Amino acid sequence: MPHRHGAASIGNGHERVRLSKRKKQTSLHDRLRKHLGVDPATLAVVERNFPIYHRANLQLAIEQVVVAVDPKFKLDGLVVSHEYDSVSLSKLAHRGIGKEFPPGPVEYHDAELADGKSLACVKRGIYRFRTDAGPLAILVTQQPHSYPPQLLVEVMAPDRAHAQDVLRDLTVATERSPAFVGQVISLEMGCNRELAVRYHRLPEIRAEQIVLPEAVLRRLDRHTRGFVTHAKRLRDAGRHLKRGILLHGPPGTGKTLSAMYLAAQMPGRTVIILTGGGLSSIEVSGVMARALAPVTLILEDVDLIGTLREHQSVGANALLFELLNQMDGLAEDADVLFILTTNRPDMLEPALASRPGRVDQAIEIPLPDAACRQRLFDLYAKGLSLTLDDAHALIQRTQGVSAAFIREMFRKAAILAAEADGQTNGHGQALVVTQHHVDQAIDELLIAGGVITQRLLGVGPIATTQSED
Repeated sequence: MPHRHGAASIGNGHERVRLSKRKKQTSLHDRLRKHLGVDPATLAVVERNFPIYHRANLQLAIEQVVVAVDPKFKLDGLVVSHEYDSVSLSKLAHRGIGKEFPPGPVEYHDAELADGKSLACVKRGIYRFRTDAGPLAILVTQQPHSYPPQLLVEVMAPDRAHAQDVLRDLTVATERSPAFVGQVISLEMGCNRELAVRYHRLPEIRAEQIVLPEAVLRRLDRHTRGFVTHAKRLRDAGRHLKRGILLHGPPGTGKTLSAMYLAAQMPGRTVIILTGGGLSSIEVSGVMARALAPVTLILEDVDLIGTLREHQSVGANALLFELLNQMDGLAEDADVLFILTTNRPDMLEPALASRPGRVDQAIEIPLPDAACRQRLFDLYAKGLSLTLDDAHALIQRTQGVSAAFIREMFRKAAILAAEADGQTNGHGQALVVTQHHVDQAIDELLIAGGVITQRLLGVGPIATTQSED
């Protein structure tokens, strides 16, 4: 029995020795020391912060700068005992302090990409790899309690210049924004001042849906697709490619629809859409535009930041000036197209609407004339069995209305027709819309709907007066 007890004691002692060696071998400090070939506490650390919206771009840059260069790279996770603790290579390099950060699983963040895809991005981890110039270590983590949130990248190498070179390569590869190139994105500001990038798809807009006078269409096409088609010849001739268009006109005339259609007609360009709260991210959008060119940057309802000084806040003035700076600060050969839309050109700062180098072309998207209203009737009456007493009279009656009004007129007429025939299932039969249904729809929109409905649908004074008569 004593002999067996002694054997067990010896066995336990060997197990303790083996566990002790294993712990020593897996120490992050020892891994750094072995990989770098020197005491890491004696080495310098270079660092760089990246905005949180660059998470996917940073991961793609790491795969380019690290993974592609050294397929045998090692990636270590680490455990932070308290979330308010910060981790850094200098702490990990210190033999004593480094013990507070034991190795653990690598943490990943699932970052959004275009078309519903995602990318697993290292949230906290240490890369150990080699280039022809020697070994390096890169720490990727997120700055705790930073506002706005920031990603932290630190690089350590026996030669500080080597570390600086690799960090610069990583920075350039990240700022080229490979996750954004050729995509349709918008920017949103979060409650902690963090900027988020959202991916979109441009709506499928057919040419027949852009119902504008031929002269207006030619001007739009010349100042957008024309520059793209002849970009090389223009550059060779010393002509600059940066340009701005201001689309103005009453509500409902199709300014945003035209902007989206134009963007879709120029494939291969990155499209940045700013609207609502995203208008506060103009500076970041300008930086992105320079990095991602060719770019089409669409700013909807720009009058929200461009109202007259006596009617706006200091913040709005600052945004207006920032927009002007971004438009004016682009290189002459930067292929960046600004498309601005507004219902109130009279409220815009004169510098935005007329100063050369900012907005080059102001194009009015007018209320549809008789010929355009006929085309809109044909477009929005599709799918209906339309029986009108006098189509020409209806076209005249709708003088002064917008395209949005005509679309809603036929939609409301369709629901009135559906209610009138009393069927819930027409077995594939087209709805029969008569003159009576259209008249009812117009009365609801122009009279029962009141002034607010008229304004929402972009109705001019002529149509309102005629309807009341």
